[in-house]
Amino acid sequence: MAIIVNDTLFYLHGKSVSMILENRDGIVTLKHFGRKITNYHFSNQLHERDHAFSGNRDPLNRTYSYDTQRHIVGQHGLGDFRQPSIRIQHQQNEWTDLKLVDYKVMKGHEKAEKLPNPHGLEEAETLQLIFKDELAGIRYELFYTVSDEVDTITQFVRVTNDSKQPIVLHRVLSTMLDVPAKLYDVVTLQGSYGREKTVRRQSVTQGIFSIESNRGASGHAQTPALILCDQRATDNHGEAIALQLMYSGNFQAFVQQNQLNEIRLGIGINDDNFSWELAPQTSFDSPVALLSYSANGLQGLTSESQSYIKEHIIPAAFSDKERPILINNWEATYFNFNKEKLLEIVDEAAALGMELFVLDDGWFGNRFDDNRALGDWYVNETKLGGSLAELIKEVHQRGLQFGLWIEPEMISQESDLYQEHPEWVIQVPGREHTYSRNQLVLDYSNPEVVQYMKKLFDDLLSTHEIDYIKWDMNRNMTNIGNGDSYLATRAQSHRYMLGVYELAAHLTENHPTVLFESCSGGGGRNDLGMMRYFPQVWASDNTDAICRLDIQYGSNFLYPTISMGSHVSAVPNHQVNRLTSIQTRGDVAMMGNLGYELDLTQLSDEEKAIVKEQVTRYKTIRSTVQNGKFYRLINPDELRNEVAVQYSDEEQTVVTYVRILSTIETIESTLYLKGLEEDAVYELAETGLCYSGAELMYAGLTMVLPAGDFLSQQLVFKKIV
Repeated sequence: MAIIVNDTLFYLHGKSVSMILENRDGIVTLKHFGRKITNYHFSNQLHERDHAFSGNRDPLNRTYSYDTQRHIVGQHGLGDFRQPSIRIQHQQNEWTDLKLVDYKVMKGHEKAEKLPNPHGLEEAETLQLIFKDELAGIRYELFYTVSDEVDTITQFVRVTNDSKQPIVLHRVLSTMLDVPAKLYDVVTLQGSYGREKTVRRQSVTQGIFSIESNRGASGHAQTPALILCDQRATDNHGEAIALQLMYSGNFQAFVQQNQLNEIRLGIGINDDNFSWELAPQTSFDSPVALLSYSANGLQGLTSESQSYIKEHIIPAAFSDKERPILINNWEATYFNFNKEKLLEIVDEAAALGMELFVLDDGWFGNRFDDNRALGDWYVNETKLGGSLAELIKEVHQRGLQFGLWIEPEMISQESDLYQEHPEWVIQVPGREHTYSRNQLVLDYSNPEVVQYMKKLFDDLLSTHEIDYIKWDMNRNMTNIGNGDSYLATRAQSHRYMLGVYELAAHLTENHPTVLFESCSGGGGRNDLGMMRYFPQVWASDNTDAICRLDIQYGSNFLYPTISMGSHVSAVPNHQVNRLTSIQTRGDVAMMGNLGYELDLTQLSDEEKAIVKEQVTRYKTIRSTVQNGKFYRLINPDELRNEVAVQYSDEEQTVVTYVRILSTIETIESTLYLKGLEEDAVYELAETGLCYSGAELMYAGLTMVLPAGDFLSQQLVFKKIV
């Protein structure tokens, strides 16, 4: 059984992880979260003594304090001076005294209302802990879902107003846990536009380390995820815990070390721009959080997270469905295209063996640049030289699938939709607009907007044979203020995300064969909330192969390879002006879901031959790269001049090695492969030479490249015995 209740103890068991909770007179504390323990007898009990200036509930007992216990609920006002997990305005204060009054163990999992949830957990078990503050009339429930097949526990919070007066939620974290004092590092995925998912690691010291977004999206600069690991943990050794949030809006995550060196972790909706008025007898659900554990280093945590997301977050129909090799016209043409130009690119793509053509921005309304027409989602037949259906038919006749770019959440002031519905824009009344990319944000907290977009895009997808949608979002939220009241305005950002999720769920459920890719100026909303509906993410607008090494390293740290779009683009690169060979660009793009984003008609015959060979080769390794087990061999943040990754399944192993700058008088690097069978024999396809699994893992493989910058090598090993 995954959940066992034994007297005052609650055991939650995963495959190799346990969470153990103790109920002590209604106060629930965390006794253990780590390696599996099936028989616990309080060996690590806190030594309770009089800590200076800590609050005590019992005047006769100074040794017990809320401030020194390891909680799963952090309350405001009781004497726990660490960051709270809940802050509720009721009556004349924010003081709560929540006590456990009941619990339930359920088969399957409870779902957070109107929010993305994991799937495929019918055989899991859920522990529902029910807390109440009788005086304030507040019911607070924690839902933990656990399966003995995984080392990830999911959690969300439900707050119900059982009183006769409205209350206001100012903070509702999705999960919080306190862990013992130890030397820890915190790992986050940060960055900016064009360098998303930068892996950053730093020591945890006394105080608060936090990351957050208040942009109305998870953002390019931050990822709603946080890793706590042993300070000496490596990819292969040590313990690590990851907290991740299935949410795409404003979030916060923190690590706090208190004066006793104990550690508190938390993640949830950002307090900034958030308050939620809860009427009597109504409830509020927090987004779902994932708590993943590894006893086998950061690589073990990567494997656990990637596997869980692939099996339980990405839509089931696409979790292991191989992604098509695409050609996108954006960097080839930008807005300057017509039907003839598009079909020239399609013809070249077909000749080179590509499988999907994606028509990017500029196909609709009066859209000749990025200053106008967002919101006018009717086909510009003059520009396309006919109907969209006719273009799609011609693409399909050439043997390619057809994809289309949309940006449903945005509107241009110069558009028919704005002229008809200026009130649909997020905007403070009486104030001037704030522009970004000369566009405004539609108010998805308004049900009229959501219903309008449902019908519009339903019609588009129902009347056209579209195989793929690239859903973009190219600006963040400003001028929030057109709610009916101050509190309504404070709730607007979260209501916006609920509206976006409603539209995403509607379109993906009603058009289940369409492959949706999420984009937000690249990786500006690369998170589990969007991934629950859209199985692929455009990791970054930065298509430079060398920049992509860091971006893809961070994207793969927690997310599976099959979710990551990666393209070969033109040189000099449009973002950083770097020159790299077509081989290196191809090898790096094949570290994800391969695509091309350049004008194929401008390639030389030699370059076309290389591209054709890349496409042919990728089809033979695609299953391994997208669905095999992923290993890091050399990481970009190791201050080395090279990067190496490995993908393995039962049939083959693919290794990609990139050396950034040329060197002289240095010994070539040796790669030590991982996860192979020691006694198996692996044939290197390029040479026909055979090696044992033990040899490749323990003696290693010497990597030899000629002189030159930005060079790469891809090796494919076939398991033959």
